[in-house]
Order: sequence, then structure tokens, then C-alpha cells
Amino acid sequence: MTAVRVTEDALQEEGVRLGRTLPRGSVVWLVGPLGAGKTTLVRAIARGRGVIGKATSPTYALVHHYEAPTGAVYHVDCYRLHRPEEAVALDWATLVTADVLLIEWPERAGAWAPAATHTITLAYADTDQRLLEVR
Repeated sequence: MTAVRVTEDALQEEGVRLGRTLPRGSVVWLVGPLGAGKTTLVRAIARGRGVIGKATSPTYALVHHYEAPTGAVYHVDCYRLHRPEEAVALDWATLVTADVLLIEWPERAGAWAPAATHTITLAYADTDQRLLEVR
């Protein structure tokens, strides 16, 4: 798939659609620079999965757990990892059992990050739009 330009509203709509259609056991890598919309997309995916309440960024906690009617949704933010070895402290054995596992900055976890079933790349197009690519 090629990247498409999206507004924030369209990004949220796409996230809800993804949340409704991702297969159980999906591992989604979210790739892109700071502020590109990764957490916005996670919130929308969680909404589409049926999570009640607002998903928030786990930058300081590293992992947030949400319950959806379909099961656990885990949101991991590896931004604060300085070295891949720090990822060993995360309970990957539990995280990979999620209905959906969403990982921001997966490259910072190195080999500890489970293989992606889907990769979503976000980039700045301009002040009002992002480039979105879902693979």
C-alpha cells in the first residue's frame, strides 16, 4: 500500500475501522516521528475494538492495558528505552497473548519486540495532514 494523505479526523476514522477489523492476535507496529499521530491512532483503534474510556500514552508507564469485549488490548510505548536490553523488563509473554498488541517505537525494543502482523507508518505531510501507510 502507498501512503495516503489524511486529516486528523480521517486518521481517527481509519483507526476505528482498523480496530473493528484487525484479526485477534494482531501485533501492530506504529512507526513515525514524535507528534505524527501514533497515540491518536492507538486511541481510535482501541475505540474501534470497543474499549470504554480514553486510551492514553504510556510513555512513562511503558505499557497500558485496556479491556475490550474481544479481550485485552495492550499499548506499549518503547520511546523511553535507551537500549534494547531494557525491553527485557516488559512482560512480553503476556503482551503477545493480547487480542491486539499496539507498539510505538518498536525498533527501540530490538529483538524483544514481537514480529509485526501489521505496520502502520505515519509522517508529516503538512500542518493539517499526515501521511498514513498501513501494511
